[in-house]
Amino acid sequence: MNKLSTENYIRPILNMPVMDNKLLLHSCCAPCAGEIMDAVAASGIDTTIFFYNPNIHPKEEYEIRKNENIRYANKLGFDFVDADYDKENWFERVKGLENEPERGKRCTVCFDMRFERSALYAFENNFKVFATTLGISRWKDLNQINTSGLKAAKRYNEVQFWDFNWRKQGGSARMLEISKQENFYKQEYCGCVYSLRDTNRWRKSKGRNIVKRGINFYELKE
Repeated sequence: MNKLSTENYIRPILNMPVMDNKLLLHSCCAPCAGEIMDAVAASGIDTTIFFYNPNIHPKEEYEIRKNENIRYANKLGFDFVDADYDKENWFERVKGLENEPERGKRCTVCFDMRFERSALYAFENNFKVFATTLGISRWKDLNQINTSGLKAAKRYNEVQFWDFNWRKQGGSARMLEISKQENFYKQEYCGCVYSLRDTNRWRKSKGRNIVKRGINFYELKE
């Protein structure tokens, strides 16, 4: 198996935005989380993974993504919180936004819902800081994500959202390399039923096969 192409990369030590060493890290999936989890571990930050993603459809896909994240959390010795599959509330929150495009209003509502729960958990469990792995993906609008995170944190005086740009300083490249090294599951759509619908529509328009869940994984080339 090949070594990481970024093996000589020296990651700067991360500093928490407050004088505290506990971080609640909302995670969407293992590929997005891998580099961030690796970075906070290397910086000695006491991190708990918070998996709250009721948008992921169907349940089979949700379980695959969650279990991949648990696998890497266990490898790094991180605590993992499974915040359950709250899909009925998610569908209620996004009602009327079914035809919004990716990065549109539906995504804002989705981020709001997930970060509100993350901020609440942080408040109830004495975390002064929470962050999310969502922003490392180039498919996401970083400003949209950070706006939702900051808004959720404002509900509690004791909680702060860490809007660090995980894409910089080689983060995006390391995200891909860690995914290959760990042989993470390679999901083919953002997560929700509407992103699956739109992905399959695009694939059909290009004469490509529709998404098949649970079969693709990142691989290192020999």
